[in-house]
Amino acid sequence: MITYPLLKRDSTVGVTAPSSGVPHELHYLLKQAMRRMEEKGYGIECGETVWKQHKAKSAPADERAAELNRMLQDDSISLIAPPWGGELLIEILELIDYEQIKPKWVLGYSDISALLLAITLKTGIATAHGTNLIDLRGEDTDPTTKQWENVLSTKKGSSVTQFSSQKFQKEWKHDQPSPYVFHLTDTTVWKTIRDEDVEMNGRFLGGCIDVIRNLIGTPYGDVTSFRKKHIVDEPIIWYFENCEINTADLRRTLVQMKLAGWLDHSSGLLFGRSAANTPVNDYTAEDVYFELANEFQIPVVYDIDCGHQPPQITFINGAYGEVVVRDGKGRITQTFK
Repeated sequence: MITYPLLKRDSTVGVTAPSSGVPHELHYLLKQAMRRMEEKGYGIECGETVWKQHKAKSAPADERAAELNRMLQDDSISLIAPPWGGELLIEILELIDYEQIKPKWVLGYSDISALLLAITLKTGIATAHGTNLIDLRGEDTDPTTKQWENVLSTKKGSSVTQFSSQKFQKEWKHDQPSPYVFHLTDTTVWKTIRDEDVEMNGRFLGGCIDVIRNLIGTPYGDVTSFRKKHIVDEPIIWYFENCEINTADLRRTLVQMKLAGWLDHSSGLLFGRSAANTPVNDYTAEDVYFELANEFQIPVVYDIDCGHQPPQITFINGAYGEVVVRDGKGRITQTFK
């Protein structure tokens, strides 16, 4: 059984930095993002960690964990939205009091996805892999990213559908923000092995493969127990996004996931667009995807709206998902059951 939080328009958003904070010269971006949330009617509770950044983290692990624990246990907060990802969130996983978490959404991606997956696997509370708070600072929000609010406002027992974007951002231009923040210049095409149409069903789990792989073999990556306790051995649809690793490392990681049992009883694999995926000796990401499809005899979809080449679908860890891909376009329906 999965526990689904519910976002309400007049609720409070907790802003904390369990990974990286925002350096002084970029504070104006965070202030702008929080102001946009207030304009939507949300209250803001902002922690101290977000304003700091030193040696690849916002603050020492115990300080980050204490602030996060306070917000996770606060009934008045219905959404926790870190400013962005970072590098060393893994340091705080053992300091979180999982038994005291009050159901609420945690939203983010990149390094934050290690926290999202750990919470869902440990507690059965759904978490949201999607936009970072800092990317909601624009005059407007693109149609794909904008769905985060609709998704997190979905009631238990109901469904919500999202569609692939029309265009995506290939390169970041932080010094030239558009009204959407992103520069959506290239046509989005969701790709499949052999260009076939694809349909898959199962429970969504995933995140940034660079960091969630570090949960393998730890108490925070116990997929087997999660399966037995919370989804009664239903199939899993894994979604991944690659921030920095090359294709050989990607393949090694996926083999490790297989050996650890993470990919058992999977009904499909989804991979986000990536500026990484650097080929090794002509071994490409497409080669990896082709091998996976043949090895597991399941559909593999890639270049989806997930990760560091926005915009992003909002994926809910634990939700029941239906994925349909036809002619380069995708449709994802998530049911909160």
